[in-house]
Amino acid sequence: MTWETYGAGLEENLRDLHARLHRGAYRAKPSRRTYIPKADGRQRPLGIAALEDKLVQRSLVEVMNAIYEEDFLGFSYGFRPGRSQHQSLDALATGLKRRRVNWVLDADIRGFFDAIDHEWLMKFLEHRIADKRVLRLIQKWLSAGVM
Repeated sequence: MTWETYGAGLEENLRDLHARLHRGAYRAKPSRRTYIPKADGRQRPLGIAALEDKLVQRSLVEVMNAIYEEDFLGFSYGFRPGRSQHQSLDALATGLKRRRVNWVLDADIRGFFDAIDHEWLMKFLEHRIADKRVLRLIQKWLSAGVM
């Protein structure tokens, strides 16, 4: 479904989505798998979520940001609201100019999200999120798969 089609009956669609979420009838759809080329010739898998999944995920991001934001230090930049990779690079450049630095470590954990243990992830989330409906929602996305 396109944004335009969904938007044509937006109020009704959102009411229906809201009702399905509250009664537990919402079903996560499998993500569509697309591959984008990397500079080294390999391909990076990219999962494209269904429109309603995007809407619900965006809402859940707001809730989870409120829960986890207090844990981050001032120099943490990854995927935080109001912070970008450009600000991160600016902070790194400033730190390198003002302090004596002997080394810089750059790490990219290949395939981390493809290999993470879903059971362990859910246990980790349960330590901070008490609402079982939210945890069930996350579990639905984890088990929705790809097509």
